[in-house]
Amino acid sequence: MDGYFASDSMLRRVQGERVLMIAGPRALLMQAAHPLAVEGLLAHTTELDDPYTRLRRTAEVMTAIGFESREKADRMTRRVRAMHRRARGELQVDAGPYPAGTPYAADDPALVMWVLFTLVDSGLVVYERFVATLDRDEKERYWADFRVVGNLFGLEDAEMPADLDALDRYREGMYASGDLFVSDWARTQARSIVLDPPVPIRLRPVVEAVNFVTVALLPAQIREQYGFSPLPPVPVRKLAVNAYAEYVKRAVLPLVPGRLRRLPVG
Repeated sequence: MDGYFASDSMLRRVQGERVLMIAGPRALLMQAAHPLAVEGLLAHTTELDDPYTRLRRTAEVMTAIGFESREKADRMTRRVRAMHRRARGELQVDAGPYPAGTPYAADDPALVMWVLFTLVDSGLVVYERFVATLDRDEKERYWADFRVVGNLFGLEDAEMPADLDALDRYREGMYASGDLFVSDWARTQARSIVLDPPVPIRLRPVVEAVNFVTVALLPAQIREQYGFSPLPPVPVRKLAVNAYAEYVKRAVLPLVPGRLRRLPVG
């Protein structure tokens, strides 16, 4: 095996589905809900000139880690870690629980862990909604694979939840901590990055459909802080997304040839 993961690994099984591209916008909006992650990982980049550069680059790195050689994965993650080491400073204005002057560093293990969590959580949410339900053991193995990803991004084993139960506690703790706060920057710039890409008008219906799903799948407390329109009401939005997801899962994906449904790697 030349890569980090075997062909039958849970990471390859989940990340190999093309529908997982929907997970990227959700993960980015979740990342931007942490004020220190915004400053360290988003506001410091020049990628805002191209709304999908960060999403595409993240996808490229994850593809290299999951499906390509260890040499390429190591090279790309070394580059990411080097970028993170340079992104540090202090908040210029108050941001929720963080007063102006709070230091931040993109390679802070707590911030890297939050970013890793958004990728894992979004992957599980989208896969289970649109592809298939995973049992507890499958989710456990998926998180075990992502701990390897965490290592590649500079996290030590002790800096990540040890198992799925600990990951569940991490999720609950983060949502209850008060550390998540959608700043004015995130409310405008991050929303623009994800929801208003410069695409040809013929693709706008596709973008609007993805946006609808992205908003519906966000954790409630984060969705509310972004101030997304309450119309349609949340229960109606969830019902619509659930119905659409079941249609894709049961009527569409089984008919899609594997070469079109899954990434052409591995």
